[in-house]
Amino acid sequence: MTAPVATEDLSYTLYSEQFGEHYHSVFGARSESMHVFIEAALRCALANRMPANISAQANAPTAAPGGLSVLEVGFGTGLNAWLTALEAERSGCLIAYETLELFPLEPSQVEQLYQVPLFLSIHKAPWEHPARITPHFELTKRQVDFLSCPLGGPYDVVYFDAFSPNVQPQMWSGELFGKLYRAMVPGGVLTTYCVKGDVRRAMQQAGFITEKIPGPKGKREILRAHKPL
Repeated sequence: MTAPVATEDLSYTLYSEQFGEHYHSVFGARSESMHVFIEAALRCALANRMPANISAQANAPTAAPGGLSVLEVGFGTGLNAWLTALEAERSGCLIAYETLELFPLEPSQVEQLYQVPLFLSIHKAPWEHPARITPHFELTKRQVDFLSCPLGGPYDVVYFDAFSPNVQPQMWSGELFGKLYRAMVPGGVLTTYCVKGDVRRAMQQAGFITEKIPGPKGKREILRAHKPL
């Protein structure tokens, strides 16, 4: 793993020598994560839980009594979890967040990214056991191989943030998207940065309804998928 790379929005990514790719976009790590996962997936799910008269208010609290369950495939630098924890506090919605990562970062790598208490608390949380990080954010980190591990759920939201099909083709199969489909609630939403035709068809094969939506800077489109009601 190389030293942190400052991206255009002044947030950081890392370059994985194992996979030959950056964890996040060099055009803006934080802005990419916000666009692909928080705005396109999490806020979409939150809006579906709110009464119509308050769903358009950006800072309105959610009305979901039972909260939301989020699964992340690819914990990576922890950026998506950090932004989700901030969104949980902003919205007032209890979020149960489960994240899968086979190759966690070393503590020395984490310390080079952000010296922010919430971010560090997420990384210091134990693996394999639920931890309440904030009043509205419960985190479970699992060091497992997504190819073979059983899933819990049911999940309202899935962030699919594996390395690209070019370097991890086994992660993007119809069989694995079927595994996610079965673990999600009807009406659940999944997002990913990848819009390759093979990926879209694999999702559709699993039963998802897919749509291409505008992407963040440096990426024309991203993919959002829904499990039908």
